[in-house]
Amino acid sequence: MASDPTFIEIDGTAIELREVAGVGTPILLLHEALGSVSLWGTFPERLAAASGHPVIAWSRQGFGRSGPLPEPPGLDFLDRAADQTLAVMARLGIDRIHLHGHSDGTAIALLVAARAPDQVRSLVLEAPHVTVEIGALKAIEQMRDRFASGDLRKRLARHHDDPDTVFENWVGIWLDPRLRNWSIEARLRQVRTPTLLIHGQDDVYFSADQLERIKAIIPGTDAAVIPGCGHSPFRDQPTLVAEISANHVGKC
Repeated sequence: MASDPTFIEIDGTAIELREVAGVGTPILLLHEALGSVSLWGTFPERLAAASGHPVIAWSRQGFGRSGPLPEPPGLDFLDRAADQTLAVMARLGIDRIHLHGHSDGTAIALLVAARAPDQVRSLVLEAPHVTVEIGALKAIEQMRDRFASGDLRKRLARHHDDPDTVFENWVGIWLDPRLRNWSIEARLRQVRTPTLLIHGQDDVYFSADQLERIKAIIPGTDAAVIPGCGHSPFRDQPTLVAEISANHVGKC
């Protein structure tokens, strides 16, 4: 059974989290660029039921109900998120973890696994990306137009204390010309964690090329391409993704 959201303090900032009970090494969820605890929906419960493990969802600083960022994020935003992930683990007394990331959360998970390989037992990466793609930039531009004219802001406001800043930071970072050459491929050579990649066949942000890039560097990486599924497999096919993820975790 899931608990209501609670808060822990990291470096003087309140961090929102929600835990689903289970047994064994916890699975820590790392959300996307517009994500939060509540945007995982019922997936944490599904994953806990399928795997038997505890599942922890949390909102990074500046997202959901967590405290605000002191300033707009810089180009090192994913490294800072990896720092905070390790700080959350330390605050919760977790020395071994399974990481399940979505979109930007996949890059964060990879950076954590590269830094602390002995602490990460497995990686499940939904919509993974380790470089920038033109398709992603075009999709973000389209989302920017929707935010100004549609109901996207209202929907984000249900999940974030400050939806405007969350969205502006996302657009500002990914459309910054200095980020065009962003890549963490070289850093993947430090990852030795069993890794599963999950890609929606209809993902408009990133292509299956990202899978091949990761598989070329991390030996033994498995991948599942899900038809009829977009950028958020855990929302489009939650039962299937929970089962695939649980099976991978069970082998690790």
